[in-house]
Amino acid sequence: MDESLERYRQSIDNIDAALVFMLAERFKVTQAVGAYKAKNALPPADPGREERQIARLRQLAVDAKLDPDFTEKFLRFIIDEVIRHHESMRGA
Repeated sequence: MDESLERYRQSIDNIDAALVFMLAERFKVTQAVGAYKAKNALPPADPGREERQIARLRQLAVDAKLDPDFTEKFLRFIIDEVIRHHESMRGA
C-alpha cells in the first residue's frame, strides 16, 4: 500500500479512537446529570440549554471550517441519546 495513504489512515484511526474515548467521557458525565435530574425530579430535557449548545457548537464549527449543519446533526444525535437515557432513569 502507498506509504502516504497508510499514514493518513493511521491518523484517521487515532482520531476515531480519540472520538470514541471522548464520547465515553461525555456520556459518563451525562449519566451523572441524568441521575441528579432523576433524584431531584427535574425534567430529562432542557430545550433552552439544547438551543444554546447547538448555537454555540454551530459557531465553533464555522470557526473550525466544519459544516455547521453536519455539526448540528451530530450534536442532535448525541442530545437525543442523552435524553433517552435520562428518561429511562426516571422510570428506574
